[in-house]
Amino acid sequence: MYDSIRPGQVWLDTEGKRIQAHGGSVIYIDGTYYFYGENKEKTDGSSTLWHWGVRAYKSKDLYNWEDCGLIIPPEPDDPESSLYPHAMMDRPHIIYNARTKKYVAWLKIMHMDGTQDETVLTADNFLGPYTKVREGLRPLNMSAGDFDLVVAPDGKAYYMFERVHSETIIADLTDDYTDVTGYYSTHFPHSGPPFVREATAHFMRNYKHYLITSGTTGYFPNPSEVAVADTWHGPYTVLGDPCPGDESQTSWHSQVSSVFKVPGKKDLYIAVADRWLPNDMDWEYPVYARAFEKDFHPERSIECDPEVVERMRSRPRDNTSVANYVWLPLRFEEPTPEHPNGMVYMDWHDEWRIEDYE
Repeated sequence: MYDSIRPGQVWLDTEGKRIQAHGGSVIYIDGTYYFYGENKEKTDGSSTLWHWGVRAYKSKDLYNWEDCGLIIPPEPDDPESSLYPHAMMDRPHIIYNARTKKYVAWLKIMHMDGTQDETVLTADNFLGPYTKVREGLRPLNMSAGDFDLVVAPDGKAYYMFERVHSETIIADLTDDYTDVTGYYSTHFPHSGPPFVREATAHFMRNYKHYLITSGTTGYFPNPSEVAVADTWHGPYTVLGDPCPGDESQTSWHSQVSSVFKVPGKKDLYIAVADRWLPNDMDWEYPVYARAFEKDFHPERSIECDPEVVERMRSRPRDNTSVANYVWLPLRFEEPTPEHPNGMVYMDWHDEWRIEDYE
C-alpha cells in the first residue's frame, strides 16, 4: 500500500505490476478516480510493437491503483486497423458528453510517412466497450499530433492539438464530440522541431485558461512552457518554463500529458507526466535539441556534434515498458502589477501527499 506519491519511482498497481497508463489522464467519476493511458507492457524495444491497447486503473486515494484491464483492446489480427499493435497509437483522451450520455475517446495515430490522424470511439460506460465511429480522421484536413480534449462548464468541448511540426490549433468540437465544427484558432507558430509545441495540457483556474506544452524532441525530454489566456481561443501569453529549478532543462526528465484538478481540494492541480526514458537520463537537452533542429533544418548552419547524431541514430528501439511517472503539484504565483499574468511552477518533490493540501 502506498500513502504518498513518489515522482520518478517505479509505481506498481495493487497486484504488484507496473502501472501501464502512459500519455495518461485522470478522470473522476462517482467518487472514484480513473487513470488511463497507453498500455506499453509489451513495448520493450525488441520489436516494432508500439502499444497493447488503452488500459485503465481505479483508485479512491490517488495512491493505490487497481487494474481495470484494457478498456480499448488492441486489434492484433488486423494490420490495417489503427489499433493494430504495431500502429503508432498515442495519448488517448476520454471525455463525457452529458447530452448524448456517451464517453468519447480520441486516439492519435502516427503513420510511417510522418502524417498523423485520429481515431474516435464512443461507449456508454467509461470502462467500455468502445466502438469506433471515425478512423483516419484529419481534423480541419490537418496532420494532427499530440492533443487535449476539454469540456467547458456549459457543455461545449474543445480539441487542442499540435498541427504537426507547425503550430498549436484550438478547435471547437461538434455537439457529439466526435468531430470538429470548422471553427478554430492558431497559436505558437514555429518553424519546426525542437521548438514546435506539442503535448498540450489545458486547465482552468480562477477563470483563466492555462496551457502546458512540450517541445518536439521525441521521447527525449525538454523544457515545458506555460501560457495563459482569458478565453478558450486566447490570445495566449507565454509565461515561460514552469521548472526554473531544473538545471537539466528537461522538465525533471519528463513530459506532461495532462493536468488534473483534484475534486474537494481548494487549489490542488496535478501535472501528470511520463518519464519515458528512465535509463537515458544522462543525455543533455541542448545537445540533442541541436541534433533535432539540424535534422529538420539541414539548410541551417547548426553546430552539432556528429558523434551525438550518430549515437541518436544508432540507438536501439526505446523500451517504454519501463517508463515511470512524474506526478507533481502545481504552485501558483498570483498576478502582481509587475507580473500581471502571474506564473505556474512545477516544483520537484521526492515525495508528497494529497493530504498536505487544503
